[in-house]
Amino acid sequence: MRCSLSLVLAALALASCGDSSGSSTAAGPVSPPASASPPVAVPPAATPPAEEPEPPPTPEQRAAALAHEVIILDGHIDVPWRLQKAADADETPDDVTQATDRGDFDLPRARAGGLDAPFMSIYVSADFERKGAKAVADALIDRVEAIVARAPDDLALARSPADVRANFAAGKISLPMGMENGAPIEGELTNVAYFHGRGIRYITLAHARDNHIADSSYDERHTHHGLSRFGERVVAEMNAVGIMIDVSHISDEAFDDVMRLSAVPVIASHSSCRHFTPGFERNMSDAMIQRLAEAGGVIQINFGSGFLDAEIRAGRQEHEQAVAAELKRRKLDPESAEGRAATAAYDAEHPPPRATVATVADHIEHVIALVGVDHVGLGSDFDGVGDSLPEGLEDVSAYPNLIQELLARGHDRAEIEKIAGLNVLRVWQAVEDYAARQRAGAG
Repeated sequence: MRCSLSLVLAALALASCGDSSGSSTAAGPVSPPASASPPVAVPPAATPPAEEPEPPPTPEQRAAALAHEVIILDGHIDVPWRLQKAADADETPDDVTQATDRGDFDLPRARAGGLDAPFMSIYVSADFERKGAKAVADALIDRVEAIVARAPDDLALARSPADVRANFAAGKISLPMGMENGAPIEGELTNVAYFHGRGIRYITLAHARDNHIADSSYDERHTHHGLSRFGERVVAEMNAVGIMIDVSHISDEAFDDVMRLSAVPVIASHSSCRHFTPGFERNMSDAMIQRLAEAGGVIQINFGSGFLDAEIRAGRQEHEQAVAAELKRRKLDPESAEGRAATAAYDAEHPPPRATVATVADHIEHVIALVGVDHVGLGSDFDGVGDSLPEGLEDVSAYPNLIQELLARGHDRAEIEKIAGLNVLRVWQAVEDYAARQRAGAG
């Protein structure tokens, strides 16, 4: 019978000590007892295989992760107008709480892109100046509230930076609101507080034409040579109630008046740099950006290709003229189903020039070089600039592509966090704080 290793070792120990008669000697090896088995070799302990180290994240993975770790605030998305336009055309408006085949925004794509606080633009056309603009704005605000009501587990209104942060912590996308065009004020200063009560947190003072508040960058009349006298009172009232002033769309003279009068920082919710589009007054000049920054404000870069590059802008204008000529030749209404189909076919055969993610990053870098990273943000104009978005920034799922570009250019997490949203939240908070002090002083 085979003995155990312990018995073998015990026998060896006894043999090495000798028996009681002292017959053993110290010289030479001692043989084990004849009945004992030879020692069993003990194999070395098995070394577990080393785990393969995880490969470092790719640039795409790093950017996607960062997009979901920081607050992405976009200053201008035209979803309400998109839905209203469909309703006006007797179409069923998209349910943007579900995936949609049209437009630039819906909830699934916003989730994919890491979007946390898109300002819903309450856009009121210049056609409604003194023609029911307030009612139009109210209807669009109702639309935003209805969107939130359909997906309360995913979406929430936001009336303050604190709301945005709380919603972010709860995993919800905030839908703050900004009103594009001051026409709904309708000459009544009390309407400023009224729209604050409805959730409006910035007002773009004018849009495509001069209105009763300010001159537009697109209007050559320059009716007021800046702000109207009523517009000056609107600026003071917006400061007092806590609504950010948006200088996008207004003329250079109107901008000068705002900067002279506002007691708090202001924003340009969806403008780009005139440095790249000389002569295009809709964008901001370097001097304007510097003045904006000196007062603590932020310019939010518009993604529309025509806002980003002069050559692209000229090429797109030529393309639009060619499309118009083709529709005229075929006697088609551009807004009819046949007209839209013909336009799409022409675009497919003759693609208009468009910008890239790098072009948008160039504008961000220009602002940083000019005034620092604290004064630039994002104002895409998704759903508002039509089929002119850059390659790689076609909808709200694509913010990680821009973050990847900024990372590749050497910007760190802290800088990207400011660009993505913290800069505008800072301005918004400053506006709130000033209004709170005004109310406390009045009390």
